[in-house]
Amino acid sequence: MTLSMWEIAAQKFEPPKPKWSTPGGLAQATNPKTVQTPALDLIDAALIKAFNTPDSRLIITMPPQEGKSVRVANDFPIWALTQNPDLRIVTASYAQNLANRNGRQIRNRIQSNTDIGLRIAPDNGSVHEWTLDGHDGGVLSVGIGAGVTGRPADMMIIDDPIKDRKEADSEVYRDNVWDWWTDAASARLAPGAPVIVILTRWHQDDLAGRLIEQDKAAGWVVLNIPAQADHRPEKDETDPLGRAPGEFMESARKRTQRQWENRKATAGPRTWASLYQGRPSPDEGGIFPPEEDWARYDQPLWIEHPDGHRTVPGIGRDDHELVQSWDFTFKDKQSSDYVVGQVWLRIGTKAYLLDQVRERMNFNASLSAMRAMSAKWPQAVAKFVEDKANGPAVINALQGQLVGLIPIEPEGSKTARASAVSPLVYSQNVVLPTADLLPNVGELIEEAKNFPNGSHDDTIDGLSQAVNRLLLMPLLNGGDQVVESDVYEEFDSRGWSISPY
Repeated sequence: MTLSMWEIAAQKFEPPKPKWSTPGGLAQATNPKTVQTPALDLIDAALIKAFNTPDSRLIITMPPQEGKSVRVANDFPIWALTQNPDLRIVTASYAQNLANRNGRQIRNRIQSNTDIGLRIAPDNGSVHEWTLDGHDGGVLSVGIGAGVTGRPADMMIIDDPIKDRKEADSEVYRDNVWDWWTDAASARLAPGAPVIVILTRWHQDDLAGRLIEQDKAAGWVVLNIPAQADHRPEKDETDPLGRAPGEFMESARKRTQRQWENRKATAGPRTWASLYQGRPSPDEGGIFPPEEDWARYDQPLWIEHPDGHRTVPGIGRDDHELVQSWDFTFKDKQSSDYVVGQVWLRIGTKAYLLDQVRERMNFNASLSAMRAMSAKWPQAVAKFVEDKANGPAVINALQGQLVGLIPIEPEGSKTARASAVSPLVYSQNVVLPTADLLPNVGELIEEAKNFPNGSHDDTIDGLSQAVNRLLLMPLLNGGDQVVESDVYEEFDSRGWSISPY
């Protein structure tokens, strides 16, 4: 029986059986520029497992310019459509123009490569949204923040949700990315849809960090391929590529070992740890020392009285000073930020942390916390309050009830202020209590380890504010008053983000 041209045109286009068992195999066959490395082999295996596992959740992190985005956001969608041409894929990137570029590249490769065995529908071929001829499958490419209402996704790929360091360091932008994921993107997932997030890590609180910490029930699998192998048996981590410690990855860009070493030297510890090692909070080499190098004391420096209040012997002498340091939340951020109040004692040239409250509080609870701390430590007359967020309102509300409320206008960046007191921590002029004396001291240690990349830095703000006034200002100017803005401008201009000790 001979079919007419109209009958042939009306037939549903059926692609041939899949030719390639891996996305890398498809890439090598259809893109002559493809360079396959051991890291990309590992990514291929993770993608195939995610594709074949209903409701899988996969995060892939790897250094920039090593082929991860091309493999995951370009090769993989094409390969997935050869496996199932009815697959509705949503790809997302930090900006619509990047999303359009990815959609265009996928579409153009299908159109120019007949060996792939797929055809774009002639009436639906825009760069950001297209379908396959005769099938429901296709690709919708969106920028982070764009609406996806009415667009169900059988698979979602999020490629580089954050553009650069400036966006990564912006809590507002990180919140926008998270809100887009929770309120828009995740709501469009069809039952069983896998989600793959591919990114270079910029910040501990980036999308990957929040998914790992706040969406644990989803079972996110993390494949982190660092530029340089650094076995960390204390964290049950081995190198995913089986490299010897210190060995650099085989580069898709053909970087030599010398080039890797130069990149490491010029990147600096923060950038190398985050972008190239996939660990936004380095174990060491940051602004503050590792936990074991902080000075500690294990015996109370105070006398506790039957009614619960505490006094410190020696207060009133020139070499003894007891103060409070407070950091309050912004008025619209009580749900995420912490109120921190600390009590610090100076004895000579050392500052000792005696007490700390760190809790999420509304305005009234913040007032109660300050009153309670003042009753507990009546000798801590000076109460430093950062003159931001709820600080001015707290001072106004408590002026008739408490004495010694001192507004402190923060000068310079948070990083500059922390860097200014960092040498005093390294030199062990800042002393923390053991956990037996102050159970929540570990929260300060954790924030210090992650600073400035951590989700929270409220205890560090309190520490910087107190230590600056107790030790740094007298140290820098022989006890006379120092113009604080000049000090922080110096730290900012010289880039002293790492202690010289």
